[in-house]
Amino acid sequence: MLNFQSQSKIAAMATSTPTLRSDQKKLITQKKQLRTQLRNKRQQLTRFEQHSAAKKLLIQLNHQTWFNNSQKVALYLANDSELSCAHVIRTLLQNNKQVFLPVLHPINHRQLLFVRYDQHTPMRFNRFGIKEPRLARSRLLDPSQLDIIFMPLVGFDKQGHRLGMGGGFYDTSLERVVNCRWLKSPKRIGIAHDCQQASELPQEPWDIQLNAIITPSQCILI
Repeated sequence: MLNFQSQSKIAAMATSTPTLRSDQKKLITQKKQLRTQLRNKRQQLTRFEQHSAAKKLLIQLNHQTWFNNSQKVALYLANDSELSCAHVIRTLLQNNKQVFLPVLHPINHRQLLFVRYDQHTPMRFNRFGIKEPRLARSRLLDPSQLDIIFMPLVGFDKQGHRLGMGGGFYDTSLERVVNCRWLKSPKRIGIAHDCQQASELPQEPWDIQLNAIITPSQCILI
């Protein structure tokens, strides 16, 4: 789980611009309040509710053709009461699919790399205290070669908007493949508990929209 210092580091990255207009400040404040509210809801889930939600997530995904047909899938290891992908990862590996996990770029601090993962992959803790595979060039994959990227989130709405922790890691890492017409863009799927849904989320120009959101009870296709 992220400690207070790690959470503060991520949140600070979202507010580091030296001069902000009043409307920008208002948007940042609005997002900060939403993050607090939705994270509190997520953190109030019991261990039983978390475990049940993780099993239901796999059931939801097994009903999706695009998931069953995928071969190269990026997921995440849950932190801070995020909906766990552990059952999904295990099932993919059992079915001989390739699983990738995000790793913080050692130089470009807002970028993620995607490293192939299995049960024998050496792991370490990154600067936020989150577990990730040890970086190995031979196991890297460009995002354009992924079929699906499952993304954690703090909040979502039915329009496919995603509220993250504020660091902009996924937006920065996927900007190239999403905006370049000659590159294949992987499906961008948000994973969340049902309690993380908002009626409408504030958006900024660089926010990358999701193709779908999966919760324990529903699949919202955008």
